[in-house]
Amino acid sequence: MIIKKLSEAPVMENAHGVDARNLYNQESAVISILSIQPGQALKRHATPVDVAFYVLEGIGIVEIGDEKMEVNKDTLIESPRDIVHCWYNESSESLRIMVIKAPKPTRKTVFG
Repeated sequence: MIIKKLSEAPVMENAHGVDARNLYNQESAVISILSIQPGQALKRHATPVDVAFYVLEGIGIVEIGDEKMEVNKDTLIESPRDIVHCWYNESSESLRIMVIKAPKPTRKTVFG
């Protein structure tokens, strides 16, 4: 059995400038937790694999392709591979999201 605590996972350097921590990193999938503070946003990008986002805490705006919607805690959002997506935190509270990428990407994320 392997047990990992989020508080013990190191913050990863990332292009978005947010608190991002990997909890699971295998060939089959990558699971990360993002903490997006009020006023922060991710850069628009496309991931070369399917992504599932699960909102752990807070309210955020998710944009996937041409769709944009406000979502809150206990919501799952699916984002197909190679579709531009991003997150915005326009609230006054922290937004925490679990990001599941499957399988683990072998190509780089494309920004823009």
